Amino acid sequence: MNRRNFVRYGFAASVAGLIVPKLTLADQKESPLKSKMAGSIYYTKDSPGRWSKKVGGHLPEIKILEKINGKIKLNVVTTHAMQGYEHYIVKHILLDKDFKFLAENMFNPAKDKKPLSDFSITAYSGPLYALSVCNKHDTWVNVIQL
Repeated sequence: MNRRNFVRYGFAASVAGLIVPKLTLADQKESPLKSKMAGSIYYTKDSPGRWSKKVGGHLPEIKILEKINGKIKLNVVTTHAMQGYEHYIVKHILLDKDFKFLAENMFNPAKDKKPLSDFSITAYSGPLYALSVCNKHDTWVNVIQL
């Protein structure tokens, strides 16, 4: 993949990661992960859509490492293999309960051996959404309650 395509795809993934959750998940009365868009625009464990055989390697896992004085250290990991520019996790994104951007970590498929992101957030409680963006199998969403 040349540099121009890498930048183009990275930008497209960034835009999708920020806009799609807000458009599709906001103002839901039931769990946002069960909206009509789940399984078509983004994917979850319960709504894997056309990627039903890809859940295990694409769904982000959120692990709380520690909570000290209102500061939460956590990591997001996707068990997906990094196969160079052919097939890889582009980035992890964290969103708050209103689907507002908190943090992101982009991966370099030529250097990163594993899609693992360490995050630190302060004074937050409620649902925390983690997105994992794959260059071939779209955006996957998981949530934990803090």
